[in-house]
Amino acid sequence: MEKGNDEVEKLKSKFVSAWHNVKYSWALKSKTSFSRNSPVFLLGKCYHFKVDDEESPTEDCSFQSNDDGVLMGNVEAFRKDFASRVWLTYREDFPALFGSALTSDCGWGCTLRAGQMMLAQGLISHFLGRDWTWSEALSLQPLDAETWTSTAARKLVASLEASLQGDRPMAPQPVPPAQGGAEEADTHLREVYHRTVVSWFGDGPSAQLGMHRLVELGRTSGKRAGDWYGPGVVAHILRKALEEATDRGLAGISVYVAQDCTVYSGDVIDSHAPRPGVPPELAGGVPMDTRAVIILIPIRLGGEKINPDYFNFVKGILSLDYCIGIIGGKPKQAYYFVGFQDDSLIYMDPHYCQAFVDVSTSDFPLQSYHCPSPKKMPFNKMDPSCTIGFYSRSVEDYNRISSELSKILKPSAKEKYPAFTFVSGHGRDYELLRPAEKKEWPFIRDTRRLGATAGDFVLL
Repeated sequence: MEKGNDEVEKLKSKFVSAWHNVKYSWALKSKTSFSRNSPVFLLGKCYHFKVDDEESPTEDCSFQSNDDGVLMGNVEAFRKDFASRVWLTYREDFPALFGSALTSDCGWGCTLRAGQMMLAQGLISHFLGRDWTWSEALSLQPLDAETWTSTAARKLVASLEASLQGDRPMAPQPVPPAQGGAEEADTHLREVYHRTVVSWFGDGPSAQLGMHRLVELGRTSGKRAGDWYGPGVVAHILRKALEEATDRGLAGISVYVAQDCTVYSGDVIDSHAPRPGVPPELAGGVPMDTRAVIILIPIRLGGEKINPDYFNFVKGILSLDYCIGIIGGKPKQAYYFVGFQDDSLIYMDPHYCQAFVDVSTSDFPLQSYHCPSPKKMPFNKMDPSCTIGFYSRSVEDYNRISSELSKILKPSAKEKYPAFTFVSGHGRDYELLRPAEKKEWPFIRDTRRLGATAGDFVLL
């Protein structure tokens, strides 16, 4: 009887996965419009699409911390910058997740994917710098709704037939990688780092920061494969994943998660100390006596809905060059926010089901890990629960970051309370002021079933 129940559960999992694979492969081709008259911010960089010979004056980049960073009329530079960010989406046909028969994260893994994207940006900043762009970014093809939809329908039929026969469908073959190699050693080394970072997020049990590893670590918060994860929970999972990573390339960076919307400077400074027993040359390009730190701050920007008084605060955060984005979204959908224009957020969407890619091969295709098309969403649709991320290369860097952020965090007449605070000392210094049992996993919410579209963008 027990064996029969297990077979039923496996069959149910296959049916659910098959349905989700179709649902999230149904990519409606939509267009995202950008104004030529307003600056566009992307992870601390400011772009302006107004051409130089137009008569109307250009607007000032009021949230730009560095006036030299304004790029006038360069649409291609923005496109290349956006497409160079690592895009991590739903995948199908990967090895079954721990404790389940699920071979896809469609319908429930979007917040984990958004967290992976923000962590990937932190690693790209660490190894390659914020100015790095992928040489093939502008050659990415737009997402084709018709092709993906028909492919998904065929996969549904094949998957259901295989389920009835008790067999797992054969995984599709990966697309051959783009031809051509780097001619200079420096360019080649950067592509090695690029490919290595992507491989850490592969969808297999051996990937250091992949879905399998994150789901396994999520068990300590009472989460299982198929559950929905909140942005605060994901922050703690990412911290544990990097802390327990065995790849020597990750020894030069750590993750700090703020407690109760409070950043303890002593704890961040301690996190900058080198990992014990790790040779200095493995510090990932930072000074040999320090580690870089990715600072994650889970916060709420309102009650059931976002408080409009925080709109300028979010804009200020996304205009900083050390910001690595926001794990957030709107109700029932998680996104990775990377920028804004006027009253709209710019984001990368994980709600797109793609085929499993074996990243253990040396030449695995990179195209599906980069998104050709940005999307926009009004600020007033943003869910108030989110996690903000920053990259700090050294203690000196952190001191600058905390000083600049403290100015942004000063409450205005409308904002009576800051979104988060910096305090001196360590979190343990304040333990006597806290309840005996501390809630480690904030912002846990009910399971959500999600959906979205993907498309191109045009200028108006």
